[in-house]
Amino acid sequence: MRRSAPTPAPAPTAFPARAGTASTGPARAGTASTGPARAGTALAAAVLISLTACTPADTQAPPPPAGLTAQAGSAGSVHVMWRAAAAADGVTGYQVFQADRLVRELPAEKTMVDVTDLTPRTAYAFTVRAKDAAGNLSGPSAAAEVTTPAAKADDRQAPTAPTATTGRPEGPRAARLTWAAATDDTGVTAYDVYQGGVRIHTAGPGESATTVTGLRPDTVYTFTVRARDGADNSSPDGPAVDVTTPPADGDGPGTAPAEFTAAAAPGEVTLSWTAPDTGRPTPEYQLYVNEQPTTVIQFGVGAAVPPPGGRVEHRLTVTEPAGTVWAVKVRARLPDGNWGAFSAERRITLAG
Repeated sequence: MRRSAPTPAPAPTAFPARAGTASTGPARAGTASTGPARAGTALAAAVLISLTACTPADTQAPPPPAGLTAQAGSAGSVHVMWRAAAAADGVTGYQVFQADRLVRELPAEKTMVDVTDLTPRTAYAFTVRAKDAAGNLSGPSAAAEVTTPAAKADDRQAPTAPTATTGRPEGPRAARLTWAAATDDTGVTAYDVYQGGVRIHTAGPGESATTVTGLRPDTVYTFTVRARDGADNSSPDGPAVDVTTPPADGDGPGTAPAEFTAAAAPGEVTLSWTAPDTGRPTPEYQLYVNEQPTTVIQFGVGAAVPPPGGRVEHRLTVTEPAGTVWAVKVRARLPDGNWGAFSAERRITLAG
């Protein structure tokens, strides 16, 4: 059977927090005033017109996308991926072609797509072009060729989940993942890598490792792997693995709370983590539930401020019904006043 995940509940609007409280107040209204500046306005308009008239049109196309791969995910679908363009290239979108036919248009932040409604046991070739804000279109990328497998009639049995997953950072912007092979009655056709419940990568059936790129420095990522067969049946998640990318050169020590855990009990949720080593105690942490900022946990008001590298625990009283699914994570307020990197995200089901 295909596996469907429970739909997360929307984030609650408030919690009573035992270890600390958060408060907000109305912002002070500001005012602005203008005075007569007719001569200055006229001069500025003239300069703007002059500069606009002298600006040459942008006719330089961005370079073709690199690193294109295509992987058959099932008898009727192919997963196409490529490397993101450099910021200096000014790319605003991508066009995906099957042979000479445009099949998808995507914004610049998307560097993968599933092309569906394909024919089983058929060879396909895909290319991608980049587009900039002026409408200039790059040449095509190198073609990625793939053949879809044969269709399996009435296959409703999902593969087994990969039984082990490991991960390590490869510099500040990439991670290397490995997993144990899954089994299926008709054969595994792909392995899908998920981060935060979103598929971000697909590997071939004979692969047991991959490198995920395009990550951010000083960030905790939680990866899982699912196996898929030719009928698009997907296995349950394999074991989750956390990978923390190191800070980039000059960024200083990591700021993400480490070893984050979340446990639900009737009427409450217990959170625990290791405080980041920011050089001084960290009294404030921001809690996110289902991708929404929910409250600020404050220590030092009825609870000791955890030292750098010390273990932190916080309990929340909850009133949401049992069975509600939360995805929770925290981040620390740094000494410079900014928020640091997020902890790993944990999914829990509230207890009755």
